[in-house]
Amino acid sequence: MAKPDILIAEDDAVLRTLYEKKFSLEGFAIRSPVDGEETLKMLKEKTPDLLLLDIHMPKVDGFQILQEFPKRSRNFPVIILTNFGQAEFKLKALELGADDYFVKKDMTMRTLVEMVKRLLKI
Repeated sequence: MAKPDILIAEDDAVLRTLYEKKFSLEGFAIRSPVDGEETLKMLKEKTPDLLLLDIHMPKVDGFQILQEFPKRSRNFPVIILTNFGQAEFKLKALELGADDYFVKKDMTMRTLVEMVKRLLKI
């Protein structure tokens, strides 16, 4: 059985490395673009099983990526990764088709892994 493919769009190098290590240990195949432009390129090259998407990234932000890949026309779930817990950010992300919303400072890696497994039904 192939490893589920997760695209981790996170511009913070420390967090990106942390996510890569954790999800690799959990048995996932990982691809890690460093900005929104590279995220769009990777999404067009190969559809992931799930996208972990930071909102605030250089070049293209997470909201623009959600607009480019609306829920009705994509076949993979998206979890927003953000430091912003304000209701208006979460509402906008959900309106644009995010499947879940992870506030980095308020949650644990274990919570994020559980979100991913729930959305992938594994």
